[in-house]
Amino acid sequence: MKIICIGRNYAKHIEELSNQKPDSPVVFMKPDSAIVLKNNPFIIPHFSDEIHYETEVLVKINKVGKNISPEFSHKYYDEIGLGIDFTARDVQEQCKTKGLPWEKAKAFDGSAFVSVFQPKQNFEDINNINFSLNINKNTVQKGNTKDMLWNIDELISYVSKYFTLKKGDIIFTGTPAGVGKVNTGDILEGHIEGDKIFELKVR
Repeated sequence: MKIICIGRNYAKHIEELSNQKPDSPVVFMKPDSAIVLKNNPFIIPHFSDEIHYETEVLVKINKVGKNISPEFSHKYYDEIGLGIDFTARDVQEQCKTKGLPWEKAKAFDGSAFVSVFQPKQNFEDINNINFSLNINKNTVQKGNTKDMLWNIDELISYVSKYFTLKKGDIIFTGTPAGVGKVNTGDILEGHIEGDKIFELKVR
């Protein structure tokens, strides 16, 4: 099982981190050890003082695919979830400054939280899904899939040019503006279309 992540897919998030708008999707990966185990908290790693949350809509691949055309991408997933790409922002900035890869900042153990998945038939329009994150009952991040630079079907097609997609692979589709730091004791709640999808404690 692969965790494939998309960076810089929302214009306002690109602006808030002072990054450049890419010409094509930014792709990076996490190992399966990055997934927060069921019913476990997120544990802040010892090597970072600046762990940020990045709330993202997730797609679970349902069959093997390679070089998928965008018009056929919808056949390769039937479930939608919500997750958090935890990022060691201080470590990431060090890596970026030195021109080094981001794995230490993005792919460490426990850096990917994955909610339960819902049938995509539950959503009237995949390209118009509202989602949000609350921390300690305060809304800190809001997004809508209509604001993606590349929509879900385009992402699946693009990623499949480089990696064979297999059943169970998860794609993190990018985060909107509003990312920020998590602290010990925080309680994170994710919502899709107003419905609470997950609750996660930070330790």
